[in-house]
Amino acid sequence: MAPRFPEGGFAPPAGQNRLTASQSERYARPLLLPEIGAEGQERLAASRVLVVGLGGLGCPASAYLAAAGVGTLGLMDGDRVELSNLHRQVLYRQEDLGRPKVESAVRALFGLNPEVHLVPHPGRLTATNALGIVGGYHVVVGACDNHATRYALNDACVKAARPLVDASVRRFEGRLALYCPGSGCLRCLFPQPPEAAEVGGVAAVQGILGPLPGIMGCLEALEVLKVLLGLGRPLSDRLLLFNGLSGEQRLLKRGRNPACPVCGDRPAPARPR
Repeated sequence: MAPRFPEGGFAPPAGQNRLTASQSERYARPLLLPEIGAEGQERLAASRVLVVGLGGLGCPASAYLAAAGVGTLGLMDGDRVELSNLHRQVLYRQEDLGRPKVESAVRALFGLNPEVHLVPHPGRLTATNALGIVGGYHVVVGACDNHATRYALNDACVKAARPLVDASVRRFEGRLALYCPGSGCLRCLFPQPPEAAEVGGVAAVQGILGPLPGIMGCLEALEVLKVLLGLGRPLSDRLLLFNGLSGEQRLLKRGRNPACPVCGDRPAPARPR
């Protein structure tokens, strides 16, 4: 049985932000869906989502979340735009080369939806600063390209009791999971990061085909919206595997590992840093 979500979900209740005439026009299509309507759109307007990593996954995820009307969108990345980014990181343009990704992403997303409150977090997420940052948001998107950041983010989300939508890509394959409080975490599946955790990103080491992180980033945005709106069946007890060459998708059952060092019955004490 899938874990039950807290009553009211992981976002504030609707009614705190009444839709303006402009918003009613902007969100005319989702407002037609009875599963969303004005109540759901108001809930999105009151929601706070953090996207960690503004690369091939984070660009489409943040774009669709901003376009959907998430009220506050936090954006965290410490890199600058490089020419090799442009084939898959669709928020950036030639004129952004050399600029901080956070700065360029804020400019692009403001142009897409100026009604969303964009909160830049320049710099890298670490085990030291992660908990203080994720605690200010309702849902977190993991769009990291290195394992050290992914694991620090996972651990902080467990401690802060925040849902984490996490995706990764490798060559022609993608993986997506939702880790909610009580449903297990990344370390339940992979207790320790790989040996090469500190060596570059996957795209730099193994290569990547541009549309693949675009697909997985869009799926991350969809999963966030499902969580915020209480729609469908979120991936809180399953792992989605996508093969870009065959188009096949597989769903693998997963759950909380009682022996997990972070979310298990007897979590290991934090190491001094």
